[in-house]
Amino acid sequence: MPNPTITSSSYAGEFAGKYLAASLLAAKTLDDAAITIMPNIKYKAAMKVGVFSNLVRSADCDFDSSTSGLTLTEKVLTPTELQVNLQICKKELHSDWEAAQMGFSAYSNLPKLFSDFVIARVAAEVASATETSIWSGQAAEGNFNGFVKLATDDNAVIDVAKATVTSSNVIAQLGAIVDAIPSAVYGADDLIIYVSSNIYRAYIRALGGFGASGLGAAGYDNKGNNQSLDGLFFDGVRIYQSSGFADNNAIAARSSNLFFGTGLLNDRNEVKVIDMSDIDGSQNVRVVMRYTAGCQIGVGGDVVLYS
Repeated sequence: MPNPTITSSSYAGEFAGKYLAASLLAAKTLDDAAITIMPNIKYKAAMKVGVFSNLVRSADCDFDSSTSGLTLTEKVLTPTELQVNLQICKKELHSDWEAAQMGFSAYSNLPKLFSDFVIARVAAEVASATETSIWSGQAAEGNFNGFVKLATDDNAVIDVAKATVTSSNVIAQLGAIVDAIPSAVYGADDLIIYVSSNIYRAYIRALGGFGASGLGAAGYDNKGNNQSLDGLFFDGVRIYQSSGFADNNAIAARSSNLFFGTGLLNDRNEVKVIDMSDIDGSQNVRVVMRYTAGCQIGVGGDVVLYS
């Protein structure tokens, strides 16, 4: 079978946003709606954070607001402009495309256009990079500041010194994180401890037994390590694992207090697939994506950083 013909495709603004949504929002944290997504930021979004004081007072016949107050502070989420410039040979994807056409692949729905197939492959890599940036990113080439960096720079965030987490000490380390959560935040429906893969793995192993935390040799539910432990909690707080963290890092926060911003309707968005065969006679395909993404913390004092 000859190499497939690619119809050069160009999408801009809102139309590009549909493809970019598939790329960005496929990142695990966003796909699971584990944080708050602000999808239509043109340039930047100003988030007003309000703190009330002396709101309730003893009743009398007068209106007197002198003892009550609202202090507003502003947090700004400015998504970073990012891009993908990729050149690949059609032959590199040809075998995958043939397998998908014949049903010998993991694709349940085959894109009608080969250009869509190419975009889907690139989108998977964009999603992976986005997941890493959300948690561990630092403003540099191809990155934006993630929540660990933002929390580190925020003096209001509560810091807990980290250790090298193993199955032997993970209960104590998670306990230190929970102990640091402000009383006003603990018990919130959307409170989550976001953890790195090695902390999550250590917790599962600790639940498997070996006499850890009084569970006995057979572990949780007397099944030892031969069990699937989904939807984990610790001291009543949901545990969420992300591969975007570096090892031995965690953040405790309400999902409504962690924001991811992008401009899916931004007219600067761009997705292009360019077949170079008619331009320079090569078998190369160029993929261009231009989009924005960024993170911000709402109330720093309600966040615990284990890092």
